[in-house]
Amino acid sequence: MRDGRVTVDGSPAHLGQKVDPETAHVEVDGIPLPVKPGLVHYLVFKPVGVVSTAQDPQGRRTIVDLVPGDTRVYPVGRLDTDSEGLIVVTNDGALTAVVTHPRYGVTKTYLARVSGHPGRAAISRLTTGVELDDGPARALEARVVDRSTASTLVELVIGEGRNREVRRMFTAIGHEVEQLVRVAIGPIRDPNLRPGAWRLLDTEEVRTLYRAAGPNR
Repeated sequence: MRDGRVTVDGSPAHLGQKVDPETAHVEVDGIPLPVKPGLVHYLVFKPVGVVSTAQDPQGRRTIVDLVPGDTRVYPVGRLDTDSEGLIVVTNDGALTAVVTHPRYGVTKTYLARVSGHPGRAAISRLTTGVELDDGPARALEARVVDRSTASTLVELVIGEGRNREVRRMFTAIGHEVEQLVRVAIGPIRDPNLRPGAWRLLDTEEVRTLYRAAGPNR
């Protein structure tokens, strides 16, 4: 505080200052510090077959069913039912907006096992852009990680999250996705988390997600 690194509702904080944690917006070094009581932030590894919604009219298992039920929470963004990987589940509306809205640029990283062997030109098309039925789409980064006899493992970094976007991008270059795993949300990774498992994000990890949003936040 003496160095002016802490602000409350946009103004420098001072020693002994009292704040209302229900409404106060506290930042340290320009990055939000979640102070509202009752906020929870789960990092979940969604398995294939689980839907990334809070409720499902078809009675399928949802991502919310995987975390403790003592707090009403919602998934941040989506992963289609046939895909797996990391997703944040929270009751923090401010963080949800930052992670999901394209203007903030919080990236998502995927590993896609695709049929066949896309060459350099095909991989390059992923980053230069392909035309989808709802407009052009492109990856920020794309690289081949491994090739097997009949398939290729590609790492893809996306800056937005349209419905089944990654799968449709690969279809557009002639290679169907056989398996799709989200391995990172911004800088957040956890290779030790297994399908169906969850853990709490700590305060610094939440701040890291805000930091990833950059100046547009």
